[in-house]
Amino acid sequence: MTSGGGTPVRVGVFGLLGSGNLGNDGSLEAVLGYLRAEHPEAVVDALCGGAEVVGTRYGIPATRLHWYRGEYRTASRAGAIAGKGLGKVVDAFRTAAWVRRHDVVIVPGMGVLEATLPLRPWGFPYALFLLCASGRLFGTRVALAGVGAAPIGSRATRTLVRWSARLAAYRSYRDDLSRDAMRAMGVDTARDEVHPDLAFALPAPPAPPVGPPGPICVGVMDFHGGNDDRGRAEEIHRRYLDGTTAFVRALVEEGRPVRLLTGDACDAPVVAAILDAVDSPLVTAAGATSLTDLMKETAAADTVVATRYHNLVCALKTGTPTLALSYAAKSDALMERMGLGAYCHPAREVDADRLLEQFRSLEKRSAELRRTLTERNLATARHLDHHFAALTAALFPTSDIAPTSRKAP
Repeated sequence: MTSGGGTPVRVGVFGLLGSGNLGNDGSLEAVLGYLRAEHPEAVVDALCGGAEVVGTRYGIPATRLHWYRGEYRTASRAGAIAGKGLGKVVDAFRTAAWVRRHDVVIVPGMGVLEATLPLRPWGFPYALFLLCASGRLFGTRVALAGVGAAPIGSRATRTLVRWSARLAAYRSYRDDLSRDAMRAMGVDTARDEVHPDLAFALPAPPAPPVGPPGPICVGVMDFHGGNDDRGRAEEIHRRYLDGTTAFVRALVEEGRPVRLLTGDACDAPVVAAILDAVDSPLVTAAGATSLTDLMKETAAADTVVATRYHNLVCALKTGTPTLALSYAAKSDALMERMGLGAYCHPAREVDADRLLEQFRSLEKRSAELRRTLTERNLATARHLDHHFAALTAALFPTSDIAPTSRKAP
């Protein structure tokens, strides 16, 4: 794929990629697979949170998203606060210069238009706004591809998110709730489409050989509530951890092997706490470093109970009966879409006894639900083919991309 002047199209990917969140990296992997299959001549690089990881793992040049290296640490001293403040100014120029070098920038999936987890407006929402504003200024097409969105309480965050979406050249969402949320924020979504999460485009591992039942995978999360729950974050976390631990203990008392999964580096303390509280050789922890690794774990499982959104995606993609410890409406919507809407349990109010009842119901319907997931995954694959075709039509027209070197400032 080349621009109108014969120059290869320069494509950037943008986001909190390579920072330890396996779901974000899985979305990136899906988009890179699409680009390599459909646009192999495109020159691809990244502006991202974990540049070293992305460069090493995916073999593309990568630049740090933030100039200030302490961006993700809490600033309490005057020097750190000043460094963060200066970094915001420097990042405006760095982002603009990076965007200007590209014909297309893709934000691959992720919940970039939501605040279902704690988020400050001057963090990623500000970075996303810089990206989309720079794209509009320099004529670079910015695509928010298969992203998640949700109602946002903070006025400053909501304003940055709304303007980011308005300035993007292309928007698509991973569920109807996301599109509805952006419409409610004042974004014209008449031409925006809804498609399954990009991670469903990743190849599923081979089915495990027929044998004895596998373990029960329990996907855990360092869950403290959402952006509006900061005042009771520790209470929410304690209730979640206690309920999940009690559930794991009940399974072990029945002699059931349990495999603990994570989806982000920050989830490790939760795994450690459960292993310490349920001291049994029946409980083990997986060392997954990618969604592909997670899918191998869920494919080998008898049943999955999981919190993180992309743990659910991996389990559903591999056709394993799944119960969601749901922390946001996006999890409920995903489960409903895949035919398992009855198997959601609130992460804020984990009741081990009721969770066990739902789990037993899930197991009784295991064969039926596996057939349902097979059908839904086939439909999802067709839908994603349409999504990638729409991306190509919107971002890679055959004749009207001006060579990057000829762009006006």
